[in-house]
Amino acid sequence: MLIRRPEWYVGNVPWLFATRAARSFSQALLVIVVPLYVSAAGYSTLQVGYLLSVALAGSTGMTILVGVFSDRYGRKPLLITIATLAAIGSATYALTDRFWVLALMAALASIRGGGAGSGGGFGPFYPAEQALVAGSSADRHRNAVFSSLSLIGVLAAAVGSAVAVLPGILREHFRAGAVDSYHPIFWISAVASLAIILLTLPIREKHAPPVGVNEAATKLSARSLIGRLWLTNGLNGLAIGVMGPFLTYWFALRYGAASTSIATLYTLANLLTAASYLAAPRVALRLGAVRAIVFTRLVTVAFMGGMALAPTFLLASVAYAVRVMFNSIGMPIRQSFIMGVAEEQSRSKVAAMGSLPSRATAMVTPAVASHLIQSVSVAAPIWLAAAVLAVNAGLFQLFFKNVRPPEEN
Repeated sequence: MLIRRPEWYVGNVPWLFATRAARSFSQALLVIVVPLYVSAAGYSTLQVGYLLSVALAGSTGMTILVGVFSDRYGRKPLLITIATLAAIGSATYALTDRFWVLALMAALASIRGGGAGSGGGFGPFYPAEQALVAGSSADRHRNAVFSSLSLIGVLAAAVGSAVAVLPGILREHFRAGAVDSYHPIFWISAVASLAIILLTLPIREKHAPPVGVNEAATKLSARSLIGRLWLTNGLNGLAIGVMGPFLTYWFALRYGAASTSIATLYTLANLLTAASYLAAPRVALRLGAVRAIVFTRLVTVAFMGGMALAPTFLLASVAYAVRVMFNSIGMPIRQSFIMGVAEEQSRSKVAAMGSLPSRATAMVTPAVASHLIQSVSVAAPIWLAAAVLAVNAGLFQLFFKNVRPPEEN
């Protein structure tokens, strides 16, 4: 029996899905191998944390620029520019392991990725892509489009996580050096970035709301929406800095997990989250967007506590996978909600500036986490992330409980 194509799968949507798949594949590689590569090159725990913080700082600056300029000059050119920088950065990592070069390219090209289950929804491309996706779908389809976009991303990430076992295979079966074994991964990432450029070219900018948008719906001004997001996202960033790329290093440090084991975990976590993304539109319809976001975030807090207490890598992996599944339900709902209540002409600005506090706090967390590990305990960074996410959930409920997206009016 033929699968019926959704009515919203037209225009820019297929191309946006394709670019998300390529980007998510690349990010899934980088989130695993970057901290392990830096460590294999002989650098310390503190240096790993500092490099990841520098990467976040650069990504933050790029995100602001994209948010400011894409609303004014177009979103497509910014996406092409970011993909070009990513290709250059990945190629550079394949050619050198000098720390200052790695740090510089981490800042300029966002050489890192989000955690498992993020589905490629992380990086300076985010403001431009979010606005294009929202502008290419009607309000009644927006949750389905964002959820399906995340689904495509997480499936591609599962492939990327699986490919990330390559360094271990090269070392074990082909006697590759500890550093050299990672170089093919960066070349693969560079090719994926070039593919993003080609897939972005057919996208057409839309300067008017698509057919089906509820023009009578109440929209929040950019200033009002950004103001509400600043505190909640600032707290969220503290957790992102730990639960993103630093986590692969945490697994290796606490449990002695090899890159192959971590890659396998991330692959399984990405596959498990596929069902979560499919469930997101129904959860949003049943609970409402705000309650769905708060509920899923509180569940993730509980399982982060389980990770911190887990005595073995297996138990920590189970807690992590469940945490990722629930986080994956809430993520597209939140993205769709923010774009739904933002004014069309300022969506990129809202996406960029609203996430600025998150990026500002996230860029210092890896360094803070490395100090906590050395001075308090290995589990301390996970407890910190869980605590701030719990506060984040309460504030989100307080700030947005009376705000409804157009499809709920």
